[in-house]
Amino acid sequence: MLDIKRIRENFEEVAEGLRRRGAPAELAERARDLDVERRTLVTRADELKTQRNARSKEIGALKKAGQDTTAVQAEVRAIGDEITALDTRLRELEEAVEKAMLMIPNVPCKSIPTGPDASANRVAKVAGAAPAFGFKPLDHIALGERLGLFDLPRGAKITVSGFPLLLGPGAKLQRALIQYMLDMHTERHGYTEMLPPFVVNSASMRGTGQLPKMAEDMYHCPIDDLWLIPTAEVPVTNYFRDEILDRPLPIYLTAYTPCFRREAGSAGKETRGILRVHQFDKVEMVKFVAPETSYDELETLVTNAEDVLKGLGLHYRILELCSGDISFSAAKCYDIELWAPGQQAWLEVSSCSNFEDFQARRLNCRYRDADGKPRLVHTLNGSGVALPRLVIAILEQCQQADGSVLLPEAIRPYMRGVERLTPVAG
Repeated sequence: MLDIKRIRENFEEVAEGLRRRGAPAELAERARDLDVERRTLVTRADELKTQRNARSKEIGALKKAGQDTTAVQAEVRAIGDEITALDTRLRELEEAVEKAMLMIPNVPCKSIPTGPDASANRVAKVAGAAPAFGFKPLDHIALGERLGLFDLPRGAKITVSGFPLLLGPGAKLQRALIQYMLDMHTERHGYTEMLPPFVVNSASMRGTGQLPKMAEDMYHCPIDDLWLIPTAEVPVTNYFRDEILDRPLPIYLTAYTPCFRREAGSAGKETRGILRVHQFDKVEMVKFVAPETSYDELETLVTNAEDVLKGLGLHYRILELCSGDISFSAAKCYDIELWAPGQQAWLEVSSCSNFEDFQARRLNCRYRDADGKPRLVHTLNGSGVALPRLVIAILEQCQQADGSVLLPEAIRPYMRGVERLTPVAG
């Protein structure tokens, strides 16, 4: 959430940031106008309370002097009625301001490219060599079926389409990759591992910015008002909600969780295989840092995610997202994409974002600065990295002419020494 004071004092800056995003400046105008009305009524209510106190004292003086107080008492009652009406309206305005503020996205960092959509994203880095094949590479669907890695029809039978069922070596590969990433982030990058709940309450979803804007994309259990998490970012970042941190910054946390997304309105997008699914696994990294360090911490976060792909020897690229393509809560974001030769496409496996104090204000998450004054932290998060697109890239980049897949060396110890996935008999 933005600071209402920022909208009040720097409205044009906020409005320009929203325009860069392609969001209507009217979002900020509505919050500003409601805030003006609220502050005007607060001033009027304070004036009336002062008047009431003064007139109430007059009643005492008049009674002491033996004079009639009827008129003054009627005036005090009228003032009290007006104050009551103002208080009712103020409560309505406070709720309206809160709702309006929750619908305003973060202001993009001035340094990022300006553009309406992904076409304006900037390629910041390309790493690794694209695999060269002496044969026509297969896509992950054909490879997965040959290797016996998943059974999508039965997954759809059990639930619905978009909930993949992994089998045998496919399940083992997924588990191995999760362990590989957690070990890297905890042992090399200094993160503390968490295993958080996979369902959260509405306050947690609001805290990280999923609610109210993206409710239709999430799975909700209305009886208990609980939500299946769309990413580990939600429970991990809410770990410190409504707290003043009692430990030094920065704080690094990492977690594996399944993720659940309805992605309402995604009809027509690529839904074949395991590319776009409603349940997927991911390892997430979350940082709580001091404001003055957050952009340096963002660069380190990207490097942490990048190390996962470097260690696997995969071909990838890093994009700096433009103003029209960053998420609702982000001020700046990098996407990391893996090359999928079977589809001739880049697949996003990580988004690394700096939210500045946008989430922390919703979360009421603070730390004490050098003077002991409570200040909002800056929060960051990044996928480190997401599955199953990592599996897709490994299958398609590491496939061999005989239909097998030669596993990256870094993952083999987690596969109990298995070096190659081979087609199943029959």
